[in-house]
Amino acid sequence: MVPPPLVDPPPGRDAPAPITHSVASLVGVGLRYGKVVALDDITLDIPAGRMVGLLGPDGVGKSSLLALLSGARAIQQGQVRALGGDMASARHRGRVCPRISYMPQGLGKNLYPTLSIEDNLQFFGRLFGHPAAERRRRIDALTASTGLTPFLSRPAGKLSGGMKQKLGLCCALIHDPDLLILDEPTTGVDPLARSQFWDLIKAIRSVDSTQDSTFDATPRTEQGRRQDSPERAGTSMSTGTGMSVIVATAYMDEAQDFDWLVAMDAGRVLATGTPAELLERTGADSLDAAFIALLPEDRRRGHRAVTIPPLAAASDADIAIEAKDLTMRFGDFVAVDHVNLSIRRGEIFGFIGSNGCGKSTTMKMLTGLLPASAGSAALFGQAVDPKDIGTRRRVGYMSQAFSLYSELSVRQNLVLHARLFQVPETEIPARVEEMIQRFGLAESVDALPGTLPLGIRQRLSLAVAMVHRPELLILDEPTSGVDPIARDSLWQLMIDLARNDRVTIFISTHFMNEAARCDRISLMHAGRVLVTDAPAELVRQRGAATLETAFIGYLEDAGARGETSAALAPAAPAVPASAPRARRLPFSPGRAWSYALRETLELRRDPMRATMALLGTALLMFVFGYGISLDVEDLSYAVLDRDRTGLSQNYALNLSGSRYFVERPPIQDDRDLDRRMRAGQLALAIEIPPGFARDIARGHSVQIGAWVDGAMPVRAETVRGYVQGMHRGWLLEQAKQRLGQDAAVSPATIETRFRYNPDVRSLPAMVPAVIPMLLLMIPAMLTALSVVREKELGSIINLYVTPVTRGEFLLGKQMPYILLAMLNFALLTLLAVTVFGVAVKGSLLALTAGALLFVTFSTGFGLFASTFTRSQIAAMFVTIIGTIIPAIQFSGMLNPVSSLEGVGHVIGQVYPAAHFLTITRGVFNKALGFAGLEASFWPLALAVPVILALSILLLKKQAR
Repeated sequence: MVPPPLVDPPPGRDAPAPITHSVASLVGVGLRYGKVVALDDITLDIPAGRMVGLLGPDGVGKSSLLALLSGARAIQQGQVRALGGDMASARHRGRVCPRISYMPQGLGKNLYPTLSIEDNLQFFGRLFGHPAAERRRRIDALTASTGLTPFLSRPAGKLSGGMKQKLGLCCALIHDPDLLILDEPTTGVDPLARSQFWDLIKAIRSVDSTQDSTFDATPRTEQGRRQDSPERAGTSMSTGTGMSVIVATAYMDEAQDFDWLVAMDAGRVLATGTPAELLERTGADSLDAAFIALLPEDRRRGHRAVTIPPLAAASDADIAIEAKDLTMRFGDFVAVDHVNLSIRRGEIFGFIGSNGCGKSTTMKMLTGLLPASAGSAALFGQAVDPKDIGTRRRVGYMSQAFSLYSELSVRQNLVLHARLFQVPETEIPARVEEMIQRFGLAESVDALPGTLPLGIRQRLSLAVAMVHRPELLILDEPTSGVDPIARDSLWQLMIDLARNDRVTIFISTHFMNEAARCDRISLMHAGRVLVTDAPAELVRQRGAATLETAFIGYLEDAGARGETSAALAPAAPAVPASAPRARRLPFSPGRAWSYALRETLELRRDPMRATMALLGTALLMFVFGYGISLDVEDLSYAVLDRDRTGLSQNYALNLSGSRYFVERPPIQDDRDLDRRMRAGQLALAIEIPPGFARDIARGHSVQIGAWVDGAMPVRAETVRGYVQGMHRGWLLEQAKQRLGQDAAVSPATIETRFRYNPDVRSLPAMVPAVIPMLLLMIPAMLTALSVVREKELGSIINLYVTPVTRGEFLLGKQMPYILLAMLNFALLTLLAVTVFGVAVKGSLLALTAGALLFVTFSTGFGLFASTFTRSQIAAMFVTIIGTIIPAIQFSGMLNPVSSLEGVGHVIGQVYPAAHFLTITRGVFNKALGFAGLEASFWPLALAVPVILALSILLLKKQAR
């Protein structure tokens, strides 16, 4: 149940306005992911015009709640209302999605990494219908406000974490929303970038509130007013506070500055109110302590405040880590620049720095995981040697990402890592049991890591890092996303290891309250160590109120703010703001074009992908054109002549004169025959029996052995036919010469001639058959991967929360690949004519029209495959099965469709590849045009809308 509302504090200068209106509300909302309960019967009113924070660690349901509010996720239970309407209604979602901006969790997850800052912003501007001049005005204003203007041409994937988040915010604000939803926007971002991010939000809200005192989303006019429209009637709420912002965060310190908080745990709301109200209710002096006090009793049981005994004095001989002028270069880029460190045994040493400053690189060099470009590093007095496994055994490493084996249980992970570090087999059971007891894993020993809460997973990672009893423990942001209780528990374990076992702790973190617990910290920026000292001493030296303020000061002195702009107020509009159309069209060519242009840019920015997409079909054309051949020529044969007469030699000479066979040395005996055929030296062995000439002369029946290599059945059958034909020809010739009889003379004879391919060669038949298969497989695969890639990267969220429709999204994604497929078609046709010598005898225009219909279908099949697959591997697998198998087995490539039976015949009749194969063979081999191929064009034209309609229907506009 939601706690009763708290009493507002007495009105004062800093007191927030009383809650009178809601920007969103939830009633009885529940959400499950399989057996996992993400949200459990939540009822909540979120005030309008406020900066609202959802407070809690990872896994409590914050992201799920925000996804429901934004319309990105389908509602399973209860009612969700936002901006005056029911978010279960597709009509309402379509109407208000231009008024909502959703920035998902993850650094730049709504961005496209290969596109530049400019390209990303232009893409979002087009999606929301802004013309070119308006896009330019908004992009210039937003990038000036965030300091991104000097980096407009830089790819998003090469930005620091803070810059990615600022770009994500710019993309979210480009359409001037009423409701801004931010899901952990500063997780993994350094304190300076966090400070700049929140200053930017405050500045934008301040400008928004001065321009408008009503809560609605009608676009602003030149005078700063909003235009009324029928669809916005009844949603105006006088608040005077501008844009509403809902933020999910695990950083309690930044939540202190929000207007209103919602504390969450285990999918439930613990409490709501202002930060001051929550502190007053719990009697705590910090939000960390307040959050712990709000947790249920069973969750708080056993928690104790972290105590840090002082570090004992040590001599110079107790140095655990030492770095002298440690440098790392990647080409011309200097990642770590002459770092000097000295860390004592048993010391808790914090490594704090801006994003991309080189912390992780330095840690890897100190442990030997990465060889240094210059300088030296020593562990326990010995130079770091990547090949020295003895030194490596003295180090334990816990990475930022969970890196254990998810298919192994807790105990199995501990046993495996003990063996990897060569712990004696007899000691492993006791060592594993010690880790289980010491790190509180007894209740989870048989569980899989993926089923454990985040806090227990982190304890398991720490236990695995300690199972071989290292003397140095390196931890890369070990508490990111962990709840305060689990964080304190993990820290107490680390402190006990340092003080009791004299394990040196080397830790990187972005939490300033954690950095304050370290014995000493180093502040790092742009590959250089700025300062090293005790946290309290650094605060004193700067004359700062907090460690975070001191840290920001040091970074600014080092020029860190030079990457951003000090002017956080949005720039004045260069042109008057233009209002998009109030009425939303069912299909917008502009939005589809935006996706088409973005996909084209991504292909251009990825040369390897573009090259393979364009030349992959040509390469396969050579493979299939020359590799799949039904011609039987130049086959090796030899004769085992047991008769050794003139007639037997005459019989053997009959084969040697054929263009199909190449004679090899005679076979000596049965053993020689068996050996040479096993080795693949012979495709055919002729065995002439003893008495061959005598029996022929007497008219007796003679059996000549023809041993054919049957490993390839099709070739073997062809060889048998050739041998039988030559045998009959030899008999007829012998009858004519010896007996004077012409057996071929009869009242009626059959004269066989071949039309369209008189030489009966494979290339004229195979090349026109290979073209449909390649134009089906490659374009379908590329199109499917382009959509599924967005699912894997997370940018599919832009489909869920922007005005783009499913049809606009799919057709926009499809257009570049249709063009690419037509270029492939032109290249394949050119290769067929020039390289393979297969001329276009019929109408080239008919062939091109058929190809356009066919590649539209094949790319549509790729879209279809992408609608129900979630990974690129699965999409590729489905596409290959759905294209190659029908194209080879049921389209008439090898066997005519008319000869197929049952289901195979039905597939051959309806599958478009069979009809395009008829077109290619008709144009290449039979000199046909539109008139002769009309019956094949209609099925292709019908298949295109069918596959596109299926793709649109199956693609979800919300996550399920």
